[in-house]
Amino acid sequence: MRIRTPSVRTAVIRTAVIRTRSVRAAVARTAVPVAAGAAALALLGGCGAADMTKQASPFAGARGSKTVTLSVQSWVGAQSNVAVAQYLLEHELGYRVDTVQVDEVPAWDALSQDRVDAILEEWGHPDQVRRYVTDKHTVVRAGDLGVTGHIGWFVPTYLAKEHPDITDWRNLNKYASLFRTPESGGKGQIMDGSPSYVTNDQALVKNLKLDYQVVFAGSEAAQITQMQQDAKEHKPFLSYWYTPQWLFKKVPLTEVKLPPYKEGCDTDAAKVACGYPHTRLQKYLNAGFARSGGRAAAFLKKFRWTTEDQNQVSLMIAEEKLSPRTAAEKWVKGHRSEWEEWVR
Repeated sequence: MRIRTPSVRTAVIRTAVIRTRSVRAAVARTAVPVAAGAAALALLGGCGAADMTKQASPFAGARGSKTVTLSVQSWVGAQSNVAVAQYLLEHELGYRVDTVQVDEVPAWDALSQDRVDAILEEWGHPDQVRRYVTDKHTVVRAGDLGVTGHIGWFVPTYLAKEHPDITDWRNLNKYASLFRTPESGGKGQIMDGSPSYVTNDQALVKNLKLDYQVVFAGSEAAQITQMQQDAKEHKPFLSYWYTPQWLFKKVPLTEVKLPPYKEGCDTDAAKVACGYPHTRLQKYLNAGFARSGGRAAAFLKKFRWTTEDQNQVSLMIAEEKLSPRTAAEKWVKGHRSEWEEWVR
């Protein structure tokens, strides 16, 4: 939860965690019930969720009024971006802000169709950029977020210490039996998160001839719950995961080295046999909003923070159980020097 271009974040277990995007859960060793995963996701979210493929915000496109509609993705890092942006837009610039939860690719359609005004964390969808930015000119770039994202396959560090060579993908088949679960059909399990995430994991398993099965947890929250449970019991697990992500502070993870990423190696989704790139996460605005959105549009273009900033807010939301609004307020009060320039 990244690139992600045919990559990162889908849902039969992003085939990778052996991020770590993207990164962004309920199918591991002791399967987490779907209802529990949904509840956990709701807890992480805090923002009103709606299916933007069926419903538009009543505030988007209201160019004459001081309203802004922000797309918020399901992983907590994206929610942190939106929470801080929303707080500052409301308290410093006097805007009304509406947030709508929508998956990565549908968010582009919503942005182009003026149903949302901004996407604040884009992991890399070149097809969408070409369609909406280059060809249709309905979406414009708003600069980078200041955060670099990376997706990968990860194992718990305690397992990497016990088996140092497990961090090389060429040795994974030797350890497949460690990762077998009732859901993996006799093969090793790679746990992915949400089926809505873009991921290359299934292609990687096939093309690298790995004796593994990608299993989707269902959401970032469900995936986190499963990893925390396995870590508590000192169990082996292999998971698709991503940075930035607050969980690294609670569960030390070590990345498995996949074949190195080279520009264009993931162009054909069916033939991908390389790892994931390091991606500078981007922001995008609806073209009409960029032209007439006034101080709000200018603010969102200036909004740029660090990985540490994002993780700090994410940790407050996911681990300390603060609401996104409360976490944003706490961060804002302690970091005036960072955001003052954004609102000028």
